[in-house]
Amino acid sequence: MPETQGESTVLEFRDISLRFGSEIALDHVSFAMSAGDSRIVFGVAGSGKTTLLKVALGLVKPDSGRVYVFGQDATDLKETAWFHLRARMGILFQEGGLFDSMNIAENVAYPLINQPALRERIGQNGAVDERVREALRFVELEHTLDKFPSELSGGMRRRVGIARAIVTEPPLLLYDSPTAGLDPITANTIINLIIKERDLRDAASILVTHRFQDGHLMADFRYNPDNGQIEKMPLKEDNQVKTKFFVMNGGRLVFVGTRAELRASTDPYVMKFAK
Repeated sequence: MPETQGESTVLEFRDISLRFGSEIALDHVSFAMSAGDSRIVFGVAGSGKTTLLKVALGLVKPDSGRVYVFGQDATDLKETAWFHLRARMGILFQEGGLFDSMNIAENVAYPLINQPALRERIGQNGAVDERVREALRFVELEHTLDKFPSELSGGMRRRVGIARAIVTEPPLLLYDSPTAGLDPITANTIINLIIKERDLRDAASILVTHRFQDGHLMADFRYNPDNGQIEKMPLKEDNQVKTKFFVMNGGRLVFVGTRAELRASTDPYVMKFAK
């Protein structure tokens, strides 16, 4: 039987290292997350940000260290066993990652009908259709069901990507540069949706981004279900414990801390991501 951790631990990396040939992709990376936690990951291109997500998804196996997913040691699991773990994860790929040949409804339904564990739990097509509509309603794009990705703007495609990521109601969400290439207003809309999903379902979230503003919003704002608005976190409800900032360089976590600690850093590399 695989070793297990406490079920409250959604994801844990324990001393993870990985090389691609002579290139260091991850270098002794360790961290842990529980429900409702947010991790904001900064770093230059090639610093290991996307590789970290791939290891969390079981797409790449580390050379050393252990990966725990939902309390289970998943490091040496076979691909078939990973299917069941991925059924509890949502992923937003860079640029949205939609299938051009599928319409929006088919894109959002894809995780529901292509993962056996989810297909059995959700049931018949009627239930799938309702889940798809609900997810698109969440991102305010229910009217795009029959459209194709090429008919939508970049921001709308990213919102459809979020709908596909959350349609399974996963407890762990991984976002790979969700605001890249978007104008500031659209980018803030995307982050607001990510905050809303986090707070409605107490989901753990890893957000890879180049925008400090994304992390600022994640750390300091919350979704209020009473009025349906994103609002600033009251000071007495400090969210800094739940939101941590990572800075990666050469596959290493060179900084882990709160937003205040990030801004106070005097490390020249870390300072690049502090404003």
